[in-house]
Amino acid sequence: MLSAAFRSQPEDFQVVEIDSFAAHGEGEHLLLTLRKRGLNTSEVARRLAQWAGIGEVGIGYAGLKDRHAVTTQRFSVHLPRRVSPALAALAGDPLEIVDSAWHNRKLPRGALAGNRFTLVLRQVQGERSAIEARLQAIADRGLPNWFGEQRFGRGGGNVNQALAMFGYASPSQEPAPPCADVPKRRVRREQRSILLSAARSELFNRVLAARVADGSWERGLEGEVWMLAGSRSVFGPEPCSDTLARRLATFDIHPTGPQWGQGELRAQGVCAALELRVLSEADGPALRAGLEAAGLKQERRALRQQAFDLRWTWLDGQTLELGFALAPGSYATALLHELGPVREANRSA
Repeated sequence: MLSAAFRSQPEDFQVVEIDSFAAHGEGEHLLLTLRKRGLNTSEVARRLAQWAGIGEVGIGYAGLKDRHAVTTQRFSVHLPRRVSPALAALAGDPLEIVDSAWHNRKLPRGALAGNRFTLVLRQVQGERSAIEARLQAIADRGLPNWFGEQRFGRGGGNVNQALAMFGYASPSQEPAPPCADVPKRRVRREQRSILLSAARSELFNRVLAARVADGSWERGLEGEVWMLAGSRSVFGPEPCSDTLARRLATFDIHPTGPQWGQGELRAQGVCAALELRVLSEADGPALRAGLEAAGLKQERRALRQQAFDLRWTWLDGQTLELGFALAPGSYATALLHELGPVREANRSA
């Protein structure tokens, strides 16, 4: 559809968290809304801990944000004596204080209503009318809810690292029972969480790819499990009746795919058969066994996401600005994936 360069500079990827609650106004946690450039969330958390003279466990944030961007997000800092160090000592390029307020508890992961994005694509090649028609289709129909490449590490290597952590030297190995005595690569707790997420996300993306190929990612299958929009609440399996079709058309519900773990697969019938077939190919059994052995539980994730308030503006003949909002846990790069090959420019890390 188009080809373009992306992230030529951090300002080409701007993200603003959409808050899910207002500050309480009192308490021993200082809520800071910070705008950062060229820093990831973990780096800011370390700076905040040093500034406050506390351990990093006292820093809270709702979601992880990329280094190669300009992002605005909330952090909480635990200050039990309610004495805040000088904010001036914290502010300064590349960190700007947007707002501060007291709150009565630590900011937990996932405590946001979504994210609003402004993306700039440069050196755009393609027919303008076709590009705009594709954008309108995304606005009308939604788009596949892929996990983004950042979930998989540099060169996608997190999945192979997860296999090594599970005790599989190569994808060709037969999976061993979870209790088997197999050599496993030892990793730090933080790295373990990253690798488990990568393995789980890889399996979900494989199922989503199969659903995109057969066109069922936006309409559901026999034996489908459905998710209510704006929540993690699921129901079904339930066939797609006229009532469900109307709810599907208005983005009230979405078909789902598996977040693998222990327990019985919730999908049934045709839907379950597709999921089990896809996840029995290549290294799928090894990844499934590793996730089960790690104690993760079966969950579901929406196969479709809505791009809220999608708009676009041509800044010049080859520069396109996109603005939209996504629900928590959805990736802006999934939208770019639907437009065509978009290469990252001048990304050093």
